Amino acid sequence: MTARVQVPARIARGDVIQVRLLIQHPMETGYQRDDTGNVIARNTIRTLKCRFGGQEVFSAELSSGVAANPYLQFPLRVTGPGTLAFTWIDDAGVEGTHNQPLEVTG
Repeated sequence: MTARVQVPARIARGDVIQVRLLIQHPMETGYQRDDTGNVIARNTIRTLKCRFGGQEVFSAELSSGVAANPYLQFPLRVTGPGTLAFTWIDDAGVEGTHNQPLEVTG
């Protein structure tokens, strides 16, 4: 699983920014069948967490109602430079991670 994160190019201390996250994941519901008629096992991202400066700043519990390659967006007040650390776990127990450094001025 890979992820893409989009944040503003210029961030000043105290800014509230929009963090945009796209995770490449099929988000299989468990209701579909493959070409031979076998049920494709359910496999969705269950939990997603984001930490910044050692503190959890965003978390979500996802379900089968979320489309493939889920896109999420949330606001974040930036208190200084640091790294956004994303972790997620799917139904198969596979954990994904992505780190996005934030360069902050001021």
